[in-house]
Order: sequence, then structure tokens, then C-alpha cells
Amino acid sequence: MPQWHFPKGEGLPGRQLVEGTMAAIVVLDARLRHLYVNPAWAEISGLPASAFLGRTLGEVLPDLQRPDDVLAEVLADGQPRETTISGTTGVSSPLRQRLWRAVYHRVELPGQDAGLCGIGVEISSLRSYLDALETAHLRLALLDAVATRVGTTLDIETTCQELSDFLAPSLADMAAVGIVEEEFTSAPPPRPGFVRLRKVRGSAPAGMEWLLHQMGGPGPYIDIPRGVATRHCMDVGRPWLGNLASDDLFQKVTVDPERTRIFRAAGIHSLLIVPLITAGRPVGVILMGRAGTSQPFSDDDLTTIQAVAARAALSVDSARRYSYEHAMALELQRALLAEPRAPHPGVEVSARYLPSGRSVLVGGDWYDSIPLPDAQTLLVMGDVMGHGFQAAVTMSQYRSLLRTIATDVTGVEEILEEFDRQVAQLGLDRLATCLLAVMDPQDGTCTVASAGHPPPAVLRPDGSIDILWLPAGPPIGTGLGGYEPLTATMAPGTTLMLYTDGLVERRGTDIDDSVQQFQGLSLPADTPLDDLLDMVLARLANGAYEDDVAILAARQHQHR
Repeated sequence: MPQWHFPKGEGLPGRQLVEGTMAAIVVLDARLRHLYVNPAWAEISGLPASAFLGRTLGEVLPDLQRPDDVLAEVLADGQPRETTISGTTGVSSPLRQRLWRAVYHRVELPGQDAGLCGIGVEISSLRSYLDALETAHLRLALLDAVATRVGTTLDIETTCQELSDFLAPSLADMAAVGIVEEEFTSAPPPRPGFVRLRKVRGSAPAGMEWLLHQMGGPGPYIDIPRGVATRHCMDVGRPWLGNLASDDLFQKVTVDPERTRIFRAAGIHSLLIVPLITAGRPVGVILMGRAGTSQPFSDDDLTTIQAVAARAALSVDSARRYSYEHAMALELQRALLAEPRAPHPGVEVSARYLPSGRSVLVGGDWYDSIPLPDAQTLLVMGDVMGHGFQAAVTMSQYRSLLRTIATDVTGVEEILEEFDRQVAQLGLDRLATCLLAVMDPQDGTCTVASAGHPPPAVLRPDGSIDILWLPAGPPIGTGLGGYEPLTATMAPGTTLMLYTDGLVERRGTDIDDSVQQFQGLSLPADTPLDDLLDMVLARLANGAYEDDVAILAARQHQHR
């Protein structure tokens, strides 16, 4: 077939420009076969010019995308067009794919039909740079998103669910989070050399939820031995990647062959395990999987997920430490706030203590019931000002002191007077409010006195509720004294409710107005006390407590 040549003459400017340029230049006939290839294209392709002559691009370099449709349009209407050629040639390159931007013109060829002249320049580095820039922007957007979407609360379950929901499906088809368990109060500790992971939360698409329930085996924990990929990740602080993993590779993650079969049944073909590290120690681990037609994890995916894990680890660790400290604080509060003494048979007592949602700190709320002579029962509700360990310790001292005083002093006002005097003498730096009530089933009465404490509520047998408004003396610890009693009639079946201000106090609302809410409640008078307390808590606070809440209910029965 005819081939196209430059006119003879080495010094002609046209030949020098075409063969000396770094741009690739080719001339094609009407059937897109090469008539000419300049040295630049020969160097780029790794093939001599003779390898192209008389052949199409697809016949010479099959791994390059062929813009045949664009070339046909140029031949048809004579309008120049740009196009992109992508793929690989025989020349090695650090880039996974090379790109050229080319423009094609229709040219008249001597003695034959019109052909094409193509001029192209490589833009692989520019494209690579733009891809890297786009990846960096996406990574920053993900990191910004994880900062706002993960760790919105200090609840560990919620935090881990937010993390797994963030990872799947945006970065994986399935994601699960496990937390390192360091306290073993509810189960025997793991065997020596094992690390216990608590299975917390996971996310998977519809139809794959069963995988989350089965992949870790039964029970809330997984004990991980040395030599398993999950354990190795936590020990060395680096991720483990198994793309298009074989069953043998899955075994490095699951240990149990049954778990491998579960992954296969779900269509999982690639796994990525990333440790959650804070302050150089593992606090948990993320397991991610891709299934079906999803691509394996790329290097960019790995870099992005590691950055997400590093940021999310801080939120997970904060929630983890909060959950632990909160549980320990409640245990401390329960230890300090021992169960009240059993009242006389004519009085039934039930109580609740609920910490506020603001912090893990214990507080100074306390309650008590103390049997007195003549079948009377002393009921106590107190609140040491402040929060924290010192307030709780002071509360325990006040509680013990009041118990001692109540065995030697009679009358609620005299007990408060002596209580106030002794606390002031001890020099304790925390004041306390206190409400005392003596229930006397023999007389069918209740005598109350207050040291700056909210008034009690009385649920009558007919379902009506009264507030026993009484003079509120100064708080305990001022040394001022001056407490006045109030005696009310208590028919059999009447329930007295003592509480701390955390139950009714609301920001921006007068405390007396908040107390009045009690009278608007509709409560069954004969319901069990435990159920009655649940109703009061649900209707007055709706589960959102700005302060610690203590409430005690006492019901007076017919004296026998």
C-alpha cells in the first residue's frame, strides 16, 4: 500500500519541526492505517516506526483505547476534533494508566483519498496530579464528615454505630466495630495471651444483616489469640488487607472455618482490618468487607480509612472511658447510698436514684428510712450541694450522722436543729437541704419539717395530689436553726413522696411552679410503689434530667 513521506531534503523546516518535536505526530489513511509515525511517537510506544506502517492503532497497541468514532467524524465533515487516548504501551511507567490529548485534522494525500494527521501530547502527569488533588479533597471531606457524624454523644453504643454507618456503604459494603474489653466484671477474664473484644455495632446492606450477627460467633465477646490478623493489627498498630482473599487468607482473620464459610456465603471477597489507636494503644478495631461486584480496596482507600480511623478513635475512646467511668460512678453512688433500713410494718417504702445525663460524676443526693419507737418511721430526703466525689463523701457523712441523731432525739424539728448544729461544729464546707417526715400509722398522721428542701407531695386514696407547703428553714450546716414542723392527716393507703429538686427544677422556671406540676399528675393511688415511681419519673422528667434525682415513696397501711 502507498506510504506517505516528507519531501527529500534534510534541511526543510517542515521535516525538522515534525521529526524534532516532542509531540507525537501520525498520518493515517482513510482506513485509519498508519502512513507515517514521527520519532516521538515511536519512542513513546516503545516500537519502531516500521511496526506501525500499514496497520491500525488497535493492531499495534491493543491496550490503548482507540478513538475510531471521532476519527470517522473528522474524515466525514473535515472539522478538526480533540480526543483523549488512554491505556498502556510497551514502555514501562510508574503510572497505572497513561493519557494523551490529541487533535486530528483531515488532510489531502497525493494520489489517494483524504486521510488524517494527528498531533498529541502526553498529559498523564497532569491527570495524575488532578486525580491526586481530587482524592485529597474527597479525603478531607470525609475527615470533616467523620468529625461531625461520629461521636455526637458519649454513649459507646451510639458512637460505634455512627462509625460503622459512616464506613458502610461509603467505603465498604460491610463494617463492624469491636472494642477492647479491659474490665471483666460480668464474665470470667480471657485466658492468658488472649485479648477480649466486645462486639459493639455494625452496618451492612439489606439482605446482609445476618452476617453481622453470625460472623463473630455467639455471645457479646470474642477472645482473640496471638497469630490472628485482628490481634496482629492491634499489636503493631497497622492495618491488615486481604484483597480477593483465598480461604486460607480468611482463616488468618476468623480462625474458625465456619466463619470463613459465612463470609463466602455473603459474597465477601476482600477484607480490611484497621485498629483504633489512641495514645499509642489499641482501644478497638474496625473490620470492613467488600462483596459482589465492588472493587477490592485500593491504596487510596487504605490511606483514607486509616485517616478516618485515627480521627474516629478519639471519639470511640472518649465514649468508652465515659461509659466505664459512668458505671464506676454509679457503683460508688450505690455503695455510698446503701439501701434504707426497713421501716415498721405499717409503712411500705420504695426509692429511686438517677444520675443526671450531664456527666459521670456522682452527687450528694440521699434518702433513708429509719424505724423509731412506737411503730413510727422516720423518712429522710437530703441533697448535699455540689457534684463529684467530695459531695458524695460528704453525703455519706451526713447520712450516718443523721442516723445517729435520730436514735437520741425526738421530733423532726429537734432532729434538724441538732443535725444543723453538729454539721456546723464539724466545719464541713458543704451545705445540704434536708426534709424529714415521721409517719405514725397508729395516729394516722405524718409530721414533716424542712431545711430548705422542696415540699413533699401526698397521693390520697381517691387519686388527688396535695403539696404539703411548710416553712422551709435554713439549709443544714449554717448553724442558724429555726425549723417548724407541720402535721398532716394520712388515711390508710395514702402515699407520701419525698424528692430532690432535680426531679422538678427546670432552667428558667420558678421552683414553686415546677412543684405544682405534681398536682396535675393523674396517678392510680393503689398502684405498687415501684410502678408509681416509674410513672412520676416518666411524666415529670421524660428521661432528661438536668440534675441528679432521688425520690422516695412511702405508703401508710392500716395499723394492726
